[in-house]
Amino acid sequence: MSTLPSELEPGEVRVWDPFVRIFHWGLVACIALNEFVIDDGEQVHQWIGYAASALVLARIVWGFVGTRHARFADFWPTPARLRAHLADLLAGRHGAQAGHNPLGALMMLALLAVVLALGASGWLQTTDAFWGEEWLQELHEELAEALLGLAGVHVAAALLMSVVERTNLVAAMVSGIKRRRPH
Repeated sequence: MSTLPSELEPGEVRVWDPFVRIFHWGLVACIALNEFVIDDGEQVHQWIGYAASALVLARIVWGFVGTRHARFADFWPTPARLRAHLADLLAGRHGAQAGHNPLGALMMLALLAVVLALGASGWLQTTDAFWGEEWLQELHEELAEALLGLAGVHVAAALLMSVVERTNLVAAMVSGIKRRRPH
């Protein structure tokens, strides 16, 4: 029996709205293109970096005005939320959360910050004041390496938490719906 998109089965929760999903996969595409396909210094590299920065800025706005689970207030990683989440993990309580868990929220915020820093450092390299500054080029490269490292941890954590929570988090970022598998 097929269900309409608005109908949810037991154990399903609508989490990621279309904007969040398009933002996520658009940012993945920008990062992958600039890191693995486009050579540094090419103008298209710059424009893809600006697109990534624009996506992040739009996501920040959406974090205040978007749907429930897209709003920062829904998942902001306060010290109390982090302590409670870590205590639950250490106690073996791994219930799936509708939106980001506090550690996932920290990772998301770190990724957004690094992408913005990359955009800013890349843009500064095109200005008269910082043209050819070696320290800025090195900073930009180090930020790119940090972004790849964070992205790797993000992917590994999503896969691990998918197993722990019995919820395919990658599929949820495609469909917008988290589906919890039975025991």
